[in-house]
Amino acid sequence: MTVQKPAPAARSPKDYASDQEVRWCPGCGDYAILKAIQKTLADLDAPPENTAFISGIGCAARFPYYMETYGFHTIHGRAAAIATGTKLANPDLDIWVVGGDGDSLSIGGNHLMHLLRRNVNLQYLLFNNEIYGLTKGQYSPTSHAGTRTPSSPGGSLEQPVHAAPFALGCGARFVARCGDVQQKDLVVVLKRARAHTGTSFVEILQNCIVYNDGVFGHIMDKSVAAEAQIHLTHGEPLLFGENGNKGLRLRTSPLSLEVVTIGEGGVREEDILRHDETDLTLATMLARMEGPDYPVAMGVIYCDPAPSYDQQFKDAHPLRPQSRKALQDALKSGYIWTVE
Repeated sequence: MTVQKPAPAARSPKDYASDQEVRWCPGCGDYAILKAIQKTLADLDAPPENTAFISGIGCAARFPYYMETYGFHTIHGRAAAIATGTKLANPDLDIWVVGGDGDSLSIGGNHLMHLLRRNVNLQYLLFNNEIYGLTKGQYSPTSHAGTRTPSSPGGSLEQPVHAAPFALGCGARFVARCGDVQQKDLVVVLKRARAHTGTSFVEILQNCIVYNDGVFGHIMDKSVAAEAQIHLTHGEPLLFGENGNKGLRLRTSPLSLEVVTIGEGGVREEDILRHDETDLTLATMLARMEGPDYPVAMGVIYCDPAPSYDQQFKDAHPLRPQSRKALQDALKSGYIWTVE
């Protein structure tokens, strides 16, 4: 008689939570992101022993401590470079890089740029709160001009870096945006990111309750969300608004998007653009939209897969596994000892 073994119990989000005390400020948006990622991995039944979280420095960089997976809390701005090396050495490892806006776009801007253009197969999550929270609230590369902080009491003078357009400009093949309070949507986006082969760049609008509270209130508050956000679905019309009758139409001179209302000025539903995730020109225009003139694009803005760097590296170095074994054999040869 054949005895069938019971199927293993499905993993739950708790299986990805470590025993470490979570130490972010009460009310920090990072809690919601942590919860969404643990649910994502549980839904995907991702093997913890084959998963690694890699971070730089900052509030978001505490992430690896709270995941019951492999993790590496590295140095400021270098998470992208270390993750690249980790992926090349362990191509089957599922790698998630976590960084804040300062860590990723100031100190680590150079490394992030090269990660994106190389298209290393991993997920990069940028927690954007438009402030340096860990060091008590200085303005960051994504802070808007005029932001008053301890380091800019008269208001910052610099124009901000826009994370999603930056990623597209660097050659990213997957770019998405979501908010920390959008649990359901965030899980969907994270699953799409993990399924993509190549670097998946996800900007997460995250509230810093202490040093920049409400910075995304004009986008994320429930009272304004329908008018301030447009949710993208590949192949579907680009519609938004309280009544779902506002949309985006292509203006040819100058080439740009314009907000129109169906039924006004002869605008018909068939005049509204449909989202095409593979259209880089459309993605660039969508990624740059911001209020009050435009809704902010949420969801998968661009997805156009291309060969990943790690696969190309593997194809270009077919003998590398043997050489690595030879190195391991050499290390174990001769005089060795065990420290107990």
